Amino acid sequence: MKLPDLTQCENAGVIEYHGHSDAVAGAATQARLRYLEVDLTHAADKASLFTALARGLKLPAHFGNNFDALADSLEDRDWLGKTGCVVNLRHVAHFRKDHPHDWETLEEVLAEASAFWSERHVPFWVLVG
Repeated sequence: MKLPDLTQCENAGVIEYHGHSDAVAGAATQARLRYLEVDLTHAADKASLFTALARGLKLPAHFGNNFDALADSLEDRDWLGKTGCVVNLRHVAHFRKDHPHDWETLEEVLAEASAFWSERHVPFWVLVG
């Protein structure tokens, strides 16, 4: 799939993208969006998933390591910044396959955050690869 135009807020959401991280980072910079990369290579369970998310998303130290806390963090303007962001979720295949229920919940939380910011005309992209 081709990298979407990240300046188009109304198209933001959770989408599959298997391109290079450098291309995503460059497009985010060009669109003046914060770029965050989450590597799920070592996410073998829910605890390691939240560790990877906290690290990659640069969540606050008080992050509660659960889906409700993730949802709260993703809808926090102080965390997001002023211009919006692009989250590049990398190496998701093993976690998606081994933990389908947790993966589905994660996708729902990310999609809800994207919709939340879209209503406020702030782009929040999640590229899954």
